[in-house]
Amino acid sequence: MAVHEILKMGDPRLLRVAKPVTEFGTPALKALIADMFETMAAANGAGLAAPQIGVDLRLVIFGYTKNVRYPDAPPVPPTVLINPVIEVLDGGRTEGWEGCLSVPGLRGVVERDERIRYTGVDADGNAIDRIADGFHARVVQHECDHLDGILYPMRVTDFTRFGFTSVLFPELDPMADDD
Repeated sequence: MAVHEILKMGDPRLLRVAKPVTEFGTPALKALIADMFETMAAANGAGLAAPQIGVDLRLVIFGYTKNVRYPDAPPVPPTVLINPVIEVLDGGRTEGWEGCLSVPGLRGVVERDERIRYTGVDADGNAIDRIADGFHARVVQHECDHLDGILYPMRVTDFTRFGFTSVLFPELDPMADDD
């Protein structure tokens, strides 16, 4: 396993639409997923998309029991989600603060769907079909945006609620939110 460099906003590779995964259960795919979990953990992330480490595939991982970057967020089950599809369910939209490993040291308020259904497959090609709401739904939508070349600042509509984490949230460990 290896910790990969996380691409930063401004790198054109983050703006591409990722390609579908076509082979499952391979040693290369499993190694990539293991590296992604190690990279996410090393950066205190809640999720990570393959494009964030320069891999042009429709693959995201997410999940944690407790996260220092989001201390009030409930646990999200560790998940490997390949070729995801998101369906919006009833529940409306809600605003919430987001950060990103590719946009270190900054946070912004983004409106997201409160309740979603996400489908896709795991590393072995087994179907995944889950309903998520709240922060779990936010994490899934945020990570899947990366697969379409979208970074959360592109979704910020009120830049009076966008800024440096150290200023907006001085109680958080500044080292936990910056690479």
